[in-house]
Amino acid sequence: MNKHIQKVAVIGSGIMGSGIACHFANIGVEVLLLDIIPRELDDKEKAKGLSLEDKVVRNRLVNNALAAALKSKPSPIYHQKFASRITTGNLEDDIAKVSKVDWIIEVVVERLDIKKKVFENLDKHRTPGTLITSNTSGIPIKFMSDGRSDDFQKHFCGTHFFNPARYLKLFEIIPGPKTSPEVLEFLNSYGEKFLGKTSVVAKDTPAFIGNRIGIFSIQSLFHMVKDMGMTVEEVDKLTGPVIGRPKSATFRTVDVVGLDTLVHVANGIYENCPDDEKHELFKLPDFINTMMEKNWLGSKTGQGFYKKVKGADGKSEILTLDLDTMEYRSKKSAKFATLELTKTIDKVVDRFKVLVAGKDKAGQFYRKSFAALFAYVSHRIPEITDELYKIDDAMKAGFGWEQGPFQIWDAIGLKEGLDIMKAEGEKPAEWISKMVAAGIGSFYSVKEGASYFYDIPTKSMVKVPGQDAFIILDNIRKSNEVFKNSGVVIEDLGDGILNVEFQSKMNTIGGDVLAGLNKAIDLAEKDFQGLVVGNQAANFSVGANIGMIFMMAVEQEYDELNMAIKMFQDTMMRMRYSSIPTISAPHGMTLGGGCELSMHADKVVAAAETYIGLVEFGVGVIPGGGGSKEFALRASDTFKKNDVELNVLQEYFLTIGMAKVSTSAYEAFDLGILQKGKDIVVVNKDRQIATAKAYAKLMAETGYTKPIKRKDIKVLGKQALGMFLVGTDAMEASHYISEHDQKIANKLAYVMAGGDLSEPTLVSEQYLLDLEREAFLSLCTERKTLERIQHMLKTGKPLRN
Repeated sequence: MNKHIQKVAVIGSGIMGSGIACHFANIGVEVLLLDIIPRELDDKEKAKGLSLEDKVVRNRLVNNALAAALKSKPSPIYHQKFASRITTGNLEDDIAKVSKVDWIIEVVVERLDIKKKVFENLDKHRTPGTLITSNTSGIPIKFMSDGRSDDFQKHFCGTHFFNPARYLKLFEIIPGPKTSPEVLEFLNSYGEKFLGKTSVVAKDTPAFIGNRIGIFSIQSLFHMVKDMGMTVEEVDKLTGPVIGRPKSATFRTVDVVGLDTLVHVANGIYENCPDDEKHELFKLPDFINTMMEKNWLGSKTGQGFYKKVKGADGKSEILTLDLDTMEYRSKKSAKFATLELTKTIDKVVDRFKVLVAGKDKAGQFYRKSFAALFAYVSHRIPEITDELYKIDDAMKAGFGWEQGPFQIWDAIGLKEGLDIMKAEGEKPAEWISKMVAAGIGSFYSVKEGASYFYDIPTKSMVKVPGQDAFIILDNIRKSNEVFKNSGVVIEDLGDGILNVEFQSKMNTIGGDVLAGLNKAIDLAEKDFQGLVVGNQAANFSVGANIGMIFMMAVEQEYDELNMAIKMFQDTMMRMRYSSIPTISAPHGMTLGGGCELSMHADKVVAAAETYIGLVEFGVGVIPGGGGSKEFALRASDTFKKNDVELNVLQEYFLTIGMAKVSTSAYEAFDLGILQKGKDIVVVNKDRQIATAKAYAKLMAETGYTKPIKRKDIKVLGKQALGMFLVGTDAMEASHYISEHDQKIANKLAYVMAGGDLSEPTLVSEQYLLDLEREAFLSLCTERKTLERIQHMLKTGKPLRN
């Protein structure tokens, strides 16, 4: 199907509908967002003398819903200006406009009768060939299109986005009885390529794939917590980041999503899956029924498993629900000996063997929960899907799991998993026994850089489809390794392009990483055509190794610290002035030194979800790896387009001084961190390394020439410095900033002004780098700076004096 999506209509503007509308706007698609009209005036409308016929009244519901979505945090939209791509209307006055769209997405209330009425109306107005899909989370697709035209049914299916649509990657596609295969193929490709999703074609079964397994997992824990006498805190401790799940773990996640939402899906599975071998597990425990009766639904009602209250002293406290007394109490700490054993294991996938071998309550918990999960997912094939990898994809993309159930089973070991299941009284599906009998020892394998999965019908390993557009570093790291030290791995991506992948904790940049970067550039200049700096960890880099800086400063090893900072600066300059193109591929947190590295690359290929900024003020210093210099340089380049030079410089100064961090890659253009016409954004992070490689190859093949070092940077000297110093004096005097904040700001002002030169002057990058390094080192001698660094090391949060 050669179809281009230029405009979509989203029917229903609730949280989900507005979120979907915003995400289509994120990728540049024009959106028509429609909802019902109000049946009565509100007080404000009455006071204004409006009537039900006024357009502002008729569009009130849709406009209020979209406005609420755009104000929500985290934001559903990459950049507020993208909201202009959304046009609102109502289902009476504007329904005919759906004839002009390429795709209609229904997101109304989860009631079949209402959905069928909406589809009946849409069928009258849609143009033949227009895609039409439902975002239902569980209503059978086959019932929705019943009675509709042949063309409608051919182009109709379920497209289940997960909430929030911008952030959760799962995109379930559920065919109806007459859905065209071409439609499924198109949506599968579009979801991955344009929406940045993990597309999974599911069968038309209750709750589809993600919610069927996800709700089972949560319900299993609901029953287990009482059987094992565990607290809410203990379960959240065991089911969070330690096993590669979100920080919100289990009970906090339910509070955020809403207990009523979970109950709705669980009840649907219980009512519609009578043959499920775990049917009774979907029956709600007594404590859940009590919470529903009391309307303790979570964040939306102010209390759920957790409740935030203010004490007599005005300080906030988060209380926890005691599941035995059903009363709130102060939070208790949760500690387990088994978890202590995993503290030195950085990779989550390597922890599972240790966790299930635990001798305490935690080990028992993991054995019980994983045994139940492994058995359940094995029995869902072929009911909900024929391919096991789709279950893993759904749980990773929809619920934020780092590994899916079958991947966890592989990490523990197929035989070991079976032994745990037997000990816990769980029985796997018959196909597992046949798999073992066939001599297959794992669900996944890697061959020539590609992932393979166990295909049940053929009893053989089959290549996971859809990988051709991706480069999976986990799959090539060993076979394509060119160099490795304690901080980096350098891999050959093929076609003359190298990749340097950070391997330090949180991908911090220390001496070993800098040595690895220099080695990568050496290798690329000698035997390759280009270099990508990228990884597929949770975050690109949280910045320089401040622990190393702290130790040198405490020991007053200022010569060594000076050399370390100079090495950082010199490495950044090598990124810019090497003889091969350098591409940075940031994603997630890209802070401090990670941001500086990206700013010095020839090109940035950023994931849309990149939170990038120079945050050094939070630890009492200025950017010392070229960031302060770079903002002075970029301000100078902007002077040519803007007459008010001081104002331009001030904007760059404030970006550093306020430690601004973009909430998406698109916002980074506004901050001057990414550059229009040079840097690009990719929505699907899975495609990022492959895209970065393609640009490196293109730049090399089209004749890359090493840039000439800059000596034409205009600095404003005393004119700018005076303005900054007056400003920081005023801010300190009004107690907007502390005395130490003022000192940091003044040091930054000195660098960005180019010192106290008597008049505007053209200077070199090295001149500014020397000023930057001197300022950085002088701040490292300050007691307040050391206090801030120490606080950051202990808490992970910046300290403001």
